Amino acid sequence: MAPGSKARTALARLREDLVGDVFAPGDAGYDEARVVFNGMVDRRPAVIAQCADDADVVRAVRFGRDLDLHIAVRGGGHSVAGSATADTALVVDLRRMDGVTVDPAAEAVRVQGGATMGRLDRATRPYGLAGTGGRAPGIGVGGFVLGGGSGWLDRVFGPAVDNLIGVELVTADAERVHANADENPELFWALHGGGGNFGVATALTLALHELPALSVALLRYPPSSGPDVVRAFREVIRTGPDEAGGAVVYLAEGEPVLPVCAALVTYAGGEEGLRKAAGPLLALPHEAEVAGPLTYSEVQCLLDLPSGLRNHWSAECLAALPDEAVDAWCGCAERMPVPSGSQQLLFPLGGAIASGPAEYPVPYRSAAWAVHPLGNWADPADDERAVAWVRDVRAAVRPWSTGAVCLNLIGDEGPERVRAGLGAGNALRLGKVKRRWDPDNVFRFNHNIEPL
Repeated sequence: MAPGSKARTALARLREDLVGDVFAPGDAGYDEARVVFNGMVDRRPAVIAQCADDADVVRAVRFGRDLDLHIAVRGGGHSVAGSATADTALVVDLRRMDGVTVDPAAEAVRVQGGATMGRLDRATRPYGLAGTGGRAPGIGVGGFVLGGGSGWLDRVFGPAVDNLIGVELVTADAERVHANADENPELFWALHGGGGNFGVATALTLALHELPALSVALLRYPPSSGPDVVRAFREVIRTGPDEAGGAVVYLAEGEPVLPVCAALVTYAGGEEGLRKAAGPLLALPHEAEVAGPLTYSEVQCLLDLPSGLRNHWSAECLAALPDEAVDAWCGCAERMPVPSGSQQLLFPLGGAIASGPAEYPVPYRSAAWAVHPLGNWADPADDERAVAWVRDVRAAVRPWSTGAVCLNLIGDEGPERVRAGLGAGNALRLGKVKRRWDPDNVFRFNHNIEPL
């Protein structure tokens, strides 16, 4: 924030007016407040406004506009690109706004903008209901849903954005608006994949689905069995119902041997159905097996990554998974940064993803599989090889890529990748919505859409 009497006066007023807390450089608590999930991100915002309610968000946005500050929005702070913070910007921090209110009769839930997936899953569990969640409990619901939302149950319930009923938003003009199918419908359309480009999402209303049982099989195989494991998993998805999902994953353990190969099969139902669906994988020789019922919250923690380490992720969506693609993907595991927390995931799409509403800016619906390398390591000396490995995985499977991508799964990879995540045919329409609601591109710390 530029020095001067106007800035000092405005900051003092914000401290007085905000119900929540305000941090600026030099304040006790500032350094703790600016930390995000990715340990590679070390930025110094001008002001961090930890908002307690919608009125606080309005006050914070008005403060930022009065001082001509760009605005970053923090929900879960889980973005690999560190979009929840920025140097010399205002951070609207929603973590105190984390309420979750379930309406079991309507099979819907209202989630405040600072809530995480773990909080959402715990709130819906007592009612036997669930939504499409991310693959880690610390993911922020707001950014996850508005960016598309890919999770363990999307083959049966659709991606999270397909379950979006309404959004409560504070705009760049510090106005509170609602968007749903009837109210601001064009904005509502753009929020189905357009992310945080149009304002601060203070609350979202989502459809829920009955989930009386969830069963999981987690199998560990010798590293050399990787290609056979992927082919068996491919058969599980080809022959099984949409209730079957999961992933094949290499885990960066066991140096100097190849990383560990594992298969996770999720099944929206009981253990009997799980074992039937997972038959091809269970039949392969494996070193360890855990199979049975788990809560959705427990499943979300199975492949969770610790906060604070260094991260670099990316993804490719594949039209098909022929044997050549299987071999190319498995071969990349030999170059994983081992040992580390890195993961090399391959998971199925299709099902309710493919059959969902075609009009939304979710261009990866036609893809059958997704490849998702997650570099996660502690030592800065490993930066170069970890980032190179992620790029190598993408390059290895690119011959089978649809060209589209789920934006939730990637970081800052340039405007071409943003277009790949929004769909080239949607660019003009999204740009016009951006011009209507944020013509000055105040909300630019995201997979950015330029006003048109």
